[in-house]
Amino acid sequence: MIRKCLFPVAGYGTRFLPATKAMPKEMLPLVNKPLVQYGVEEAVAAGMNNFSFVTGRGKRAIADHFDISYELETQIKGTGKEELLTSIRNLIDNNKFSFTRQNEMKGLGHAILSGQTLIGDEPFAVVLADDLCVVEEGEDSVLAQMSKLYNQFRCSIVAIQEVPMEEVHKYGVIAGEPMKEGLFRVTDMVEKPPADKAPSNYAIIGRYILTPDIFDIIRDTEPGKNGEVQITDALLKQAKDGCVLAYKFKGQRFDCGSIDGFVEATNYVYENHYKKGLI
Repeated sequence: MIRKCLFPVAGYGTRFLPATKAMPKEMLPLVNKPLVQYGVEEAVAAGMNNFSFVTGRGKRAIADHFDISYELETQIKGTGKEELLTSIRNLIDNNKFSFTRQNEMKGLGHAILSGQTLIGDEPFAVVLADDLCVVEEGEDSVLAQMSKLYNQFRCSIVAIQEVPMEEVHKYGVIAGEPMKEGLFRVTDMVEKPPADKAPSNYAIIGRYILTPDIFDIIRDTEPGKNGEVQITDALLKQAKDGCVLAYKFKGQRFDCGSIDGFVEATNYVYENHYKKGLI
């Protein structure tokens, strides 16, 4: 079973300036909860209970969110507002949260490597909080779907979705051999290719399950696109030496790293969760 989940949250969030000048983009609220909390709740629904965050300067609000606020809780104790903290208190009381810093912005691969001391020598999930993944009520969360696959195949898995060819330059893109419906064995992986060089239109989104040998592979991976250490380069090596699976997940994904996607996600959560009393 996958117990640990890593959140790389050190990025600057420049697409949301000036809002993110003093506020982590992961703390931007989708209705009444910060974006990062949705990712933690998805992981909890998959049976995970140990959460590690790779942060950066100006990101203390994330650690504060997953901690007790004695002054606030004392002020609202016994009032109707106390129940508004139920969801976050349940997370704090029943899970473990740890934090480390990525001192330099050297890409997602480097961010994941920075979390090695928190993860140790066991398989783990990675969530990019920019991506909100939702499923139908009663269905497994995306990470729960991937965890079941890991229990069967015991190798690294990336979540994928089909995107228009004119958008493949925004993503890591895979090519793969079909194993069964929605599941591929990765044969190639390219970071943000132009449309005419993309191996497919299957784009990697912000959900991964990684085996611990990925740390040594990342350590030996040279900087790639934009001079950054790309997780796609490390995963391609892992795929060629062993096995990496790509899973076309069941559910809907919102790109909350963009303003349009964030607004779309906010409207979805408001209509489908908040108004129905589900959050």
